[in-house]
Order: sequence, then structure tokens, then C-alpha cells
Amino acid sequence: MSWSALAAATEPEPMPVTLDEAAEKATNAASWVEENWSTWLNTGLRILLILVVALLLRMAVRRALTKLIERMNRSAQAVEGTALGGLLVNTERRRQRSEAIGSVLRSVASFLIMGTAGLMILGAFKIDLAPLLASAGVAGVAIGFGARNLVTDFLSGVFMILEDQYGVGDSVDAGVASGEVVEVGLRVTKLRGVDGEIWYVRNGEIKRIGNLSQGWATAGVDVTVRPTEDLERVRSVITEAAESMTKEEPWNERLWGPVEVLGLSEVLLDSMTVRVSAKTMPGKALGVERELRWRIKQGLDAAGIRIVGGVPAQAEESAADPTAGMAAPSAFASATSPQSAAATPLPRTDLTKPADTK
Repeated sequence: MSWSALAAATEPEPMPVTLDEAAEKATNAASWVEENWSTWLNTGLRILLILVVALLLRMAVRRALTKLIERMNRSAQAVEGTALGGLLVNTERRRQRSEAIGSVLRSVASFLIMGTAGLMILGAFKIDLAPLLASAGVAGVAIGFGARNLVTDFLSGVFMILEDQYGVGDSVDAGVASGEVVEVGLRVTKLRGVDGEIWYVRNGEIKRIGNLSQGWATAGVDVTVRPTEDLERVRSVITEAAESMTKEEPWNERLWGPVEVLGLSEVLLDSMTVRVSAKTMPGKALGVERELRWRIKQGLDAAGIRIVGGVPAQAEESAADPTAGMAAPSAFASATSPQSAAATPLPRTDLTKPADTK
């Protein structure tokens, strides 16, 4: 006989439940339900009310944020074709930025509302939240202290997106690195340098940012000519070259204003510098400067005006000094000078003994 069969044979048979005992248990269960059903009903209704209010509030907040984002997009489209719209970022970029801001705000609002609702539901179950909140607070402080750089990068990224300091495609100078923005994240910004390298810059390390792609840029050219040139003639040549440039493509789109001859920025004995400036499309100032120098040089050459710079120009009317290539006179050139006398060898004397004479 196996052990299982032996154990089953030795176990006492269960006593049959009588009708009175079953009735007593049913009465006790009914009384317990009768005593606690009101508590259960109140708790259930309270939890249901909390969930309904939280969902309605979340829906209302998300709808309000969505309408706010749509209104921002409509205002961007309204100024796109105006003169002010040219100085602002384009509509697509504003739309992307507003969508990103709306997504962050909706996520934050949902987290706060549903988190508060969860805590209220736990409180409805008579759960003491003080130890839970204390533990969460200590854990949050410890994590925040250990990951303070991560928190700093995240907050800096959020404010950069909210303030629209830069976006994808902008040319920026971040201090630690400069180049074209490839990707903007909440923690890291990617920049492509002039040599093609990719810079990963933490948002918390960016102390200053210079955006070269927003608003407008300024192209400045200095033209250095001889001080004897006629200033009005120089101005007319430069103005004519600039006007011909503004009428041709693609310079008529890259130039956002007339090319202005600001005047003399420096006057020296052998040269004078004329400053030329123009307002250009963002990021196109360098190309405009190169083309403007090319056309101004061609115009000045055609007008017979010479550009000077670097080594000072020599005066054409000054005659060459005939003694410039001669050496300084020497004291040894004169035979009567003390230096010549001191350098003259002594006369030779006969030191032999004279012969005896008889």
C-alpha cells in the first residue's frame, strides 16, 4: 500500500454540516454585508467620482491646450506674408515648435491630474499616504542630487524649446561649439561643424547662444583706396556696382535692403577706407560680401581707381635718392686721419752692426 493511500485511510471523515449551522453562517454573512455595504458603496462612489472628475479635467485641459496651439499657428500664418513676417521664423518652424510645446504641456498636465487622482483613490481605501509620500520625497531628493546634471540639461532644454532660441537648420554659436543645428533634444543638442564633424552639446553647458539664422544679417565690406582719389567718384562707382548686383538673381532675394556707402571709417597718410554695408538674408552675409567685393573691384578697375592696402603705397612724384645705395664714409679713407695713422705700419730700420773701418 502506498503512503498516499495509507494517509487517506487514516484521515477522519469530515463531519456533515447541519442545516442550522448553514443557516447561521448565511445569517452572519448577510449581517456582515448589511453592516459594510454602505461603506463599500460610499468608497466606490467616491472612487468613481474621482475618476470621472480627473478624466473630465484632463480632457478639458488637453482641449484648451490644443486650441491654444491652433491659435498660435493661425497667428503665425497671418503675419507670414507681411514685412514683419520676413523677420520672424517661418510658419513650418513655428508649427513644429508649437506642437512640441503642446505635447510637453499635455504630458505634464496628464501626469499631474492622473497622479493626484491616484493618490486620492489610495486615500479612499484608508491607506496611510504619509510614509509613501515621505519615501517618495527622500527618493526624489536622492535621485535629483545624484542626477543634478541630467535635471539641469532637461530643464535647460525645455526652456530653450519654449523660448525658441534655435531650431533645426539654424547656424548657431554655442560658445563650446558652433555650426548648423542637426537635432534639438531635451538633454543634448547636435551641431554639425564647418568641417562636417558632429558636436554633441549638453543643454546645461550652453551658457550663451548666438543664432545666426534668425532675423537678418549684415554684410560689411571695407574698400581701401589712395587718399588722393575723388570721394564722390569712388562713391558713384561703388553705388553703381551695388545697384547692378541688386537687380540680378539670386542676389535680389538675398539682399533685404539697399547697399549703403556709410562713409570713411579710417583716414591715413597713405590710404583711406570706405565702409560699405547691406542687410541680407540670415546666413547669407558671407556670400554677399564676396560677391560685393568682386563687383566693386571690377568697377574700380574700370574707372582707373587703384585699391591699396597692406604695404604702404609709395608716392609716385618723389624722386629716388642717389645716395640711398651708398655706404657711409669710413675714417680710414683719409690718410691724415688718426685712425689711418694708427693703422700705418712702422718704417723698417736696419738693426745690423756696421762694419769696422781701418
